[in-house]
Amino acid sequence: MCNACGFPARAGHWTDAGLDTPHDRLRARFRRAQVLARVLRPYGLTAHDDGVTDGLVLSTLAGASIIVTDPAQLWASVERLAGRAYDPLA
Repeated sequence: MCNACGFPARAGHWTDAGLDTPHDRLRARFRRAQVLARVLRPYGLTAHDDGVTDGLVLSTLAGASIIVTDPAQLWASVERLAGRAYDPLA
């Protein structure tokens, strides 16, 4: 996190509610990426948030990747990369 600019600058999605400081928002982003990486592993996908890119990087084991900037587009991107339907509630 950048101490000078406070990146990430502000909360954007409702999932960031209650995270007042840039440090809290960045920590929450990293934690979400860890959880998603574990959930998506059986589908041959990885999730990574480097804290710099404005979004989450989803990748296949073959190297195809996409940057997901909005949680609403996450599951559609997972289906596109995995090549099959995905039910996040399953």
